[in-house]
Amino acid sequence: MSELKKVTLYTDGACSGNPGKGGYGGILMYNGHKKEYSGYAEETTNNRMELTAVIEGLKLLKEPVNLNIYSDSAYTVNAFLEGWIDNWTANNWRTASKKPVQNVELWQELLELIKPHKVTWNKVKGHADNEYNNRCDSLATGEIAKHQ
Repeated sequence: MSELKKVTLYTDGACSGNPGKGGYGGILMYNGHKKEYSGYAEETTNNRMELTAVIEGLKLLKEPVNLNIYSDSAYTVNAFLEGWIDNWTANNWRTASKKPVQNVELWQELLELIKPHKVTWNKVKGHADNEYNNRCDSLATGEIAKHQ
């Protein structure tokens, strides 16, 4: 088997009101090339937009890759780094306190989409000096601004 291509994905989600109008943005990078994408939802939450940003980026991949995902969303990244997602699936999509996991359909879609890839999750500091995270934030908030 040939070595997987190394791809980087930066994502961010935003919400004006929570719930409220939402936007997401992402940058997919491979071999010096960048593809930006963004989208909008009329009535949503910040967490839904953070997850959607990753999902939409994964949908752009055409083959299995070695993927580094960068997000400032603790909700999204820590689900994988802290093992929450494994516990949720083992407990039939219930939290440690036996409550239903929120956004379960997005988590399930995300799990399906990452299956063919080798994924490394990376938490970045939001609204700091990371140019790609800042650009994703601009894409996400720009989508909200377009619909005000």
